[in-house]
Amino acid sequence: MKVKNKPIPSLRSDEEAEHFVATADLSEYDLSEFKPMRFEIAQKDAALNMRLPAVLLDAVRAKAKAKGIPYARYVRMVLEADLQNDGTKHH
Repeated sequence: MKVKNKPIPSLRSDEEAEHFVATADLSEYDLSEFKPMRFEIAQKDAALNMRLPAVLLDAVRAKAKAKGIPYARYVRMVLEADLQNDGTKHH
């Protein structure tokens, strides 16, 4: 078993990242701190306006801040996750 202790190099472009992934032995790196990323690609062509108790909105904003994302994105993620758990998938 190889020791996973090499640090991931600083990659300054997509080309550098592609070359690194294509040529590196990733089993030599500790990737345990990596987290999945989700990119916001779909066009936002509809709007939702709703009234909430201030305490609920404050809690949503705090949760989004803790995750390092805007609260509107957090709300979309929660809605999408609930729909996916229901066996329904909307994009």
